[in-house]
Amino acid sequence: MRVDTRTSRKARRVFEQLYGRQDLLDRMYQIISQGKQGLDAFVLELGKMMAEAVMYIEREELSGPEYRPVSSELKKWASQEGSIYLGDQKVGVAHPRLRGPKGEIVLKSYQKLKEAGSFSEDLLCKLLRGISARRYRETVIEAADACGVSASSISRHIVAVTTKKLKEFKERDVSDFRVFAVFIDTVHRAGCAFMVALGIDVDGRKQVLGFWEGASENHEICGELFTDLERRGLPLSKKVLFVTDGGRGIIKVLKERFGKKLIHQRCTIHKDRNIQNHLPKRYRKEAHLKFRRALGQTSYQDAKQMLISLERWLREINESAADSLLEAIEEILTLHRLKVPALLRKTLHSTNPIESLFATVRDCEGNIKRYRGSRMAQRWLAAVCLHCEQGFQRVKGYQEITEVMSRIEAEQAEVGNLQTAA
Repeated sequence: MRVDTRTSRKARRVFEQLYGRQDLLDRMYQIISQGKQGLDAFVLELGKMMAEAVMYIEREELSGPEYRPVSSELKKWASQEGSIYLGDQKVGVAHPRLRGPKGEIVLKSYQKLKEAGSFSEDLLCKLLRGISARRYRETVIEAADACGVSASSISRHIVAVTTKKLKEFKERDVSDFRVFAVFIDTVHRAGCAFMVALGIDVDGRKQVLGFWEGASENHEICGELFTDLERRGLPLSKKVLFVTDGGRGIIKVLKERFGKKLIHQRCTIHKDRNIQNHLPKRYRKEAHLKFRRALGQTSYQDAKQMLISLERWLREINESAADSLLEAIEEILTLHRLKVPALLRKTLHSTNPIESLFATVRDCEGNIKRYRGSRMAQRWLAAVCLHCEQGFQRVKGYQEITEVMSRIEAEQAEVGNLQTAA
């Protein structure tokens, strides 16, 4: 295994600062010389050293370096003997201490590591959050290379945790999720397209409902995603609001499933960009302002009239830009037609909520040099989705969701009556 020289030097400094160069080498080679048992002991010792390194890193992040402290009220204190769990095994460690104006500040990493079986979970979260992730990874690579041990033997527990996360994600029951809105979009990883569904329930809480892998974004992968969601109990009734970026494959499946009773909001940000892409640069700013001004109207009729005026103006400049707006007018005004309050509309008018999730996925991938197949991509996508859910907050204006759902039901009932009469 090749190890970057710069990476090696950085990782070596992390260990040497904590343990001293000669002491580190003596401990490692003494353990390795014991053969098979030595390998197991090496993994345990390395885990202990990594845990101690994480605690020191957390203290550094809270207090700042010696030459640039975050606050004069935070003081680094001496280390103290304690114990943590590596898997199910209890081991002694020297944990660093930090004092504040109200006494000692207990490090979150130390609290977590004191729980049995927490080491793998804690390490995974460190990688997902990106907190000191590169130093953490460098430490593993350097120690494994220095002692002649494959990095796979050190990271095996990471694979085990992400595999568990994928199984949990793919099999979890979503029948109790009282769905109000579903955002659908696609993220591309490892040469594959992963179509993801993010839901909002009637109480304004978000949850990643599922994802499905395919070769590209098309109606087949979207259909498989819906089938999977229904298999796990999601009640995809006709009163669900769907928010998409306007991909043809997704829209095709939605129309096939729900027909005229489909409640579909097109992403206004994507449509704005689509229009501008057809225009010469000198017209783009004005077109953008006219578009946003129309969508800023409270009344559906006022907003539609302003968009029709915009379409006429665009047609004198570029026919394609005008056609792009015209084909989506009703779908970008769905929230206006349903009289969704402005605060709630800010969340529902675009695919930004799911795009934010994808941004976290991309951040986490900074620690992955390359994917070894789609299975690895699935494991990490599931792990990131579950991790992100822990930080999800209620959408703003969630108190209005029940009233909006009543309007959706009323609209669909009216459509049903018209179809019956016809």
